[in-house]
Amino acid sequence: MTEHDVRDGTDEFGGQRRAWWRESVVYQIYVPSFADADGDGMGDLRGITGRLGHVAELGADAVWLTPFYPSPLADGGYDVADHRDVDPRHGTLDDFRALLARARALGLRTIVDIVPNHCSERHPWFQEALAAPPGSEARERFVFRDGKGPDGAEPPADWQSKFGGPAWTRVPDGQWYMHIFAAEQPDLNWEHPDVLADFERTLRFWLDLGVDGFRIDVAHGLRKDLVPPLRDTRGGDSASLNAPPSGENHPFWDRDETHEIYRAWRKITDSYAPERIMVAEAGVSAARLPLYTRPDELHQAFNFFHLRCPWDAAAFRDVIDTSLAGAAAYGSLPTWVLSNHDVVRHRTRHALPLGTDLPAWLMADGREPAPDEERGGRRARAAALLTLALPGTTYLYQGEELGLPEVADLPAEALRDPMWERTGQRRKGRDGCRVPLPWTRTGPSHGFGPGGSWLPQPAGWGAYSVEAQTGRPGSFLELYRTALRLRRDFVGDESFAWLPSAEDELAFRKGAGLECRVNISGRPLPLSLPAGARLLLASEDLADGSVPGGPVVLPADAAVWLDTRG
Repeated sequence: MTEHDVRDGTDEFGGQRRAWWRESVVYQIYVPSFADADGDGMGDLRGITGRLGHVAELGADAVWLTPFYPSPLADGGYDVADHRDVDPRHGTLDDFRALLARARALGLRTIVDIVPNHCSERHPWFQEALAAPPGSEARERFVFRDGKGPDGAEPPADWQSKFGGPAWTRVPDGQWYMHIFAAEQPDLNWEHPDVLADFERTLRFWLDLGVDGFRIDVAHGLRKDLVPPLRDTRGGDSASLNAPPSGENHPFWDRDETHEIYRAWRKITDSYAPERIMVAEAGVSAARLPLYTRPDELHQAFNFFHLRCPWDAAAFRDVIDTSLAGAAAYGSLPTWVLSNHDVVRHRTRHALPLGTDLPAWLMADGREPAPDEERGGRRARAAALLTLALPGTTYLYQGEELGLPEVADLPAEALRDPMWERTGQRRKGRDGCRVPLPWTRTGPSHGFGPGGSWLPQPAGWGAYSVEAQTGRPGSFLELYRTALRLRRDFVGDESFAWLPSAEDELAFRKGAGLECRVNISGRPLPLSLPAGARLLLASEDLADGSVPGGPVVLPADAAVWLDTRG
């Protein structure tokens, strides 16, 4: 394995440094499902440390770790009971220090999740609030309110949880507390100085340990309009997790005053060297998303519009244009995301007919409609080359480099997502994209750990494993390894231009010499190489199957990279 250096750029661009994060590849590790060292079936930090070589060999620049903090795991660790420690099921602070050291030795930076919108019901603050009377200082750190109606038996407002049902739970003394997610995740009150001060301590704690940045969970939800009486939303807020909120001046989504928090945080991260970054998970409109990346706020924001884009040339073109223009307005670059721990894996999404109702499809155990696995694989490979060729940072979700599909037929008794119970078992939730990774063809949990795995792995999972794909020409893994290696030659020149193309074909040039063409037409298209161009990489075999020396054809659902530098 070749280790690569950590590099910092020094050029100026839009008042910001042209730094490593502008055009990096960040590999998302979902901690419970990456690797398990102690055999309890749950991923842990020592397991991650032992497998970081895979990420470095893949060619990534950084890893992003989902929460590993003390938690009852009511929501996969996003219900945090202590923001400045490690859950014993995941290891210890010393294990985290060892992970950081190993990552540095491999040339990888480390980004950690921070969860500021809410905490766990087991957090000492919330336990104190439950024991305190209404109107107490302890309750002011959260959003406690009296209910409506003569006996206060109705929630204070019609706000809905993202996991289904009301965003309010009543406590024995009659008051209600707010939780935009599960009842086990009470929302914090960001008007309270204790909350601001405690999260500044949390940022400094992890920065002092040596992390390179933060992914900010629910970045658009921190500040609320809490002026009484609370405004109703008419029940319109139970959309998918990454969907932007509707309407202006929403009572708890994407409020302007939220940006004050990030200006203060930016001053903290800017006080550290080398440069540390922050990326927002903000499910807001395309017009509002760039506001989170103003020069004195966050460095990046996740681009869920690219993730949600259907397999359609015009839709991709619109998302790319909008994303590049919005980011450029503040001297930034977009991020590009195809999958994460909250959505159906893109190999499977693109295997389904356009417009498929994904929650209904999951409830049918992935059988109706039946996914076209071959088509999904072709499109996933092409989408990878499309995404990695665009200017900006690509976030890869663990397992996409293996071509993992969604596991849609998990049995009901195995489901852990709180969405399952909160919707009355009408929505399966996100467990199907969180099944632990296969590392080996055979063995206990296919190399995930010496024991079983917290979610069952399906039959045949070993065929997707790192072991099975390493060195195999044409495999997903080798395609990704090659693409990430070649991509490095074109980092630094952030220019972008569309090129003439056939109908339902995407063609563009990134920088001075990387040309990408993607055939979304459903039929083979002739591929004309510009004079002096060199074929770098193709997601599928380009030969047309006829006579040697015949015309080169770009198959349907395929992509190609050309080097046009001459």
